Amino acid sequence: MNIALVLKHRLKELGLDQRALARAAHVTESYISQLLTQKKLPPASNRTDMYDKIGRVLKLPSGQLATLADQQRRERLKKRWGDLPSPLLHEVRELILRKCHPSKAPQIRAIFEKQPFGELERFVTQKLLGVAKGVARQELDNHVWLRRVAKLNKKSYPQMRVTVLKFLDTTVFDLSNENCIAFLDPLIESWDIDLVTFCIEIVLNRRVAPGHQKRFEFVEKGPDAFLEREPGFEEFLQNTALSGNATEEELTFLRKLVFGTKRPTALYYYRELQNLRDPLHFRAADK
Repeated sequence: MNIALVLKHRLKELGLDQRALARAAHVTESYISQLLTQKKLPPASNRTDMYDKIGRVLKLPSGQLATLADQQRRERLKKRWGDLPSPLLHEVRELILRKCHPSKAPQIRAIFEKQPFGELERFVTQKLLGVAKGVARQELDNHVWLRRVAKLNKKSYPQMRVTVLKFLDTTVFDLSNENCIAFLDPLIESWDIDLVTFCIEIVLNRRVAPGHQKRFEFVEKGPDAFLEREPGFEEFLQNTALSGNATEEELTFLRKLVFGTKRPTALYYYRELQNLRDPLHFRAADK
């Protein structure tokens, strides 16, 4: 069942309006309206506590809305299978290049311009986006941080929560100027990359981001260096409709899966990713 229909039905049964949902989830009425009219895809359940808060107001079973949201998102992903990616906006590329270490920027620019939105540009953009989304996800319930970022963007607190939720659903192929102004610009201080090892270092802005520097090393070491990369996994990585929101930890797990004579498809890796995220598949750790 569509999540919008469930929300409308329960609002009518309980005599509530969308304002009640907006207050409960700490978002704007406009955002709730877009969900109810299906103008906006509901956010992934693992990226927001919105469904728990709304579910309590609507007196729905725990987890029902989150399950419906994930089902609806999976259906949308199936429809998007095969969609061709669009290149980055000019302003987005310029921001990423401006954040690059000055000694490396001219060389990186030349590569970017020679192969528009090629492998290196996608790789760098994915890493910067992943770090910024990690900060946003970690601080989503931090009222002080949200109000600080809202002030920087001249937005209200509910408006900023909506902006964060939208940002967490963003991929490298639909990164917008708004995303850059709200998150990439203030959160990312600078970045540098070794074009031989593809080790990338990202320095965060201490004023608005916890920690200071992130380092990603992409040279395979030890036994893992001899593992053959599965074609299905490569296809999974290239199709952002399937892998766009996967974390580095999840990708590392999927990359290390070993198979016999059967060769897994991109869709297999997508389904394995959903299994990995399903709390029903794991037991709580012993205290």
